[in-house]
Amino acid sequence: MDLSPVEQRFVLHWGEMGTQWGVSRTVAQIHALLLLSPDPLPADEIARTLGVARSNASTSLRELTGWRIIRVAHRFGDRRDRYEALKDPWELFRIVVEERKRREIDPTLAMLRQSVSRIRQGDPARPEAQARLENLLDFFESMVGAYERLRHLEPEHLRQLAGLG
Repeated sequence: MDLSPVEQRFVLHWGEMGTQWGVSRTVAQIHALLLLSPDPLPADEIARTLGVARSNASTSLRELTGWRIIRVAHRFGDRRDRYEALKDPWELFRIVVEERKRREIDPTLAMLRQSVSRIRQGDPARPEAQARLENLLDFFESMVGAYERLRHLEPEHLRQLAGLG
């Protein structure tokens, strides 16, 4: 697949941003390539286009599939897996937020609940630490509650809520 200079800049930028988001440059570049591609692409073409090892492309595709922001697509008569990205940025954002919540917020919330519960059952803690943990727990529970109410909104309603529509 030949990329125009604009497409190349986007793929490179998305890759650089990926490192800021906590994913590898290759994972983010593959995602960018699939975002721009009009058709699902096989792993060998992805690897060739980006100049990465086929094994690196395969590992990155598994990670992106695990994030649920790309999916496998098949063509009749072709046994190779092809990959396509979700194209709707609102749906992409919703899924990334949901995955980050599951991977990062939920374990933190569980730890805070357990810590506050232990303190309330008599485990020793400095009063300042107890107050801060309770404050953090309240904050995380409030934000998760807000998230739960917002995550079921249709993209058009989210756009309106965000002031864009």
